[in-house]
Amino acid sequence: MTITASPPAAPARARALTGIALGYFMVLLDTTVLSVAEPGLARSFGGAGVAGLQWAVTGYILVFGASLLTAGSVADRYGAHRVFRAAVAAFGLGSLLSAFAPSLWVLVGLRALLGLAAAGCVPASMAMIARLYPVPTERARAVAVWAATSGAALVAGPVAGGALTDLAGWRAIFLINVPLAAVTLTLTLTPAVGCPRGDRRIDWAGQILACAAVALLTDTLIALGARSLVHAAWSAGATALAVCAFAVRERRGRAPVLDPAVLSVPGIPAALLAGAAVNFAMSGVLFVLPLLFQQALGLTPGGIGAALLPMTLPFAVNPLLTGRIVARSGPRPPVLAGLGLLTAGGAAFGAAVWAGASYPFLLAGLVATGFGVSFALPALATLVVTVAPEGAAGAAGGLLNAARQCGATIGVAVTGAFMTLGLPGGHGGAAYALIVPAVVCAVAAAAVARTAGTAGTAGTARMARMARMARTARPGRTPVGGGDGRSS
Repeated sequence: MTITASPPAAPARARALTGIALGYFMVLLDTTVLSVAEPGLARSFGGAGVAGLQWAVTGYILVFGASLLTAGSVADRYGAHRVFRAAVAAFGLGSLLSAFAPSLWVLVGLRALLGLAAAGCVPASMAMIARLYPVPTERARAVAVWAATSGAALVAGPVAGGALTDLAGWRAIFLINVPLAAVTLTLTLTPAVGCPRGDRRIDWAGQILACAAVALLTDTLIALGARSLVHAAWSAGATALAVCAFAVRERRGRAPVLDPAVLSVPGIPAALLAGAAVNFAMSGVLFVLPLLFQQALGLTPGGIGAALLPMTLPFAVNPLLTGRIVARSGPRPPVLAGLGLLTAGGAAFGAAVWAGASYPFLLAGLVATGFGVSFALPALATLVVTVAPEGAAGAAGGLLNAARQCGATIGVAVTGAFMTLGLPGGHGGAAYALIVPAVVCAVAAAAVARTAGTAGTAGTARMARMARMARTARPGRTPVGGGDGRSS
């Protein structure tokens, strides 16, 4: 039995999809766009130290990642299209205020609010796409368009940030978001993306405790790097209390933030660790290298963005190859290949800095890191969603994105801490800062190698079943039980 669907006309869906993808592009752009402006921020705010720069970068990523744990539930509860539009409007307004921030710490606070708005965009956009494209085959193509914007954003971030900083200073980085938000709202102002309200419970206390735990851990690491041992001790104690309170809340609450049904699936914990490790490496490298390029090579922000292209270009082009590999052999091989390349890239960076930080030696690390990220992340997304329990793919995807962003936050904090320690071996500890991500990725690769076999087999079987269902689906019709192509 089938239910006849009445999707909107193709031009209307295309406009709405363009707006949804543009909103995703905008929030991902801000995860990397500020990295090349670090020297300019330091000058603008009276020689701000590494700790202040760390918070300017991580304030956004930290709140973004932690809030993703509940953002999907918020979209389900209040209607995804309402949450998306409110989040995009808040992002545009927050960006405008950030452009006129009078001090570094005001900017950090505004970046945190931007992270909250960004978290409202991502899960809601997926629900809107599902509403626009109820037929599985069409939805797969639409999701591919949406996902491709992530690679474009990661490529554009350092380049656009460098160009805008050279042209008009770091404040222009935030001003560009205002017209992007306006265009996004215009394109998605259509009933075609309307999503019903739900009655899903939201554990606000659990979400606040999760954010507090990640924020306090980040503060502990930054304080250690700055050698503020008393500050670090107090933050570490507060982190432990927040983690304990969160654990108690999760056990007693009726709507846990961390879905136990997802976490109990074999391979999921290792995949979440791998996602955190990949973003740990990517964000750590993007924090350290701009400072190194400016200090050791004397590059301008525009030059820094261009120097990072060998790393960022694979983010846009390589996922197509990764998709073919996943379809042919499952997600496990590209995940392991990506983590291996990230390990090799970190080792190459460390060796290059020890040898004098000349750009040709750094090039090998840039290329290996770019291909490592672009192999691992698409395969991890496929792995997590396909092995998730029935009806929990959204929760699984939210967990992966949250793990990735939390890994990015801790990556910046840890690599920044090594930068400030003044260790021997090149440019104030930069060699050590760039080797640490290699160690983290090696550990994650070992975890995936031990546990991903079952997940990879299950994922391949699930992908084959979904492909069969997609081939039998007829245009304009949706299987009973929902628009995701799964049986009820």
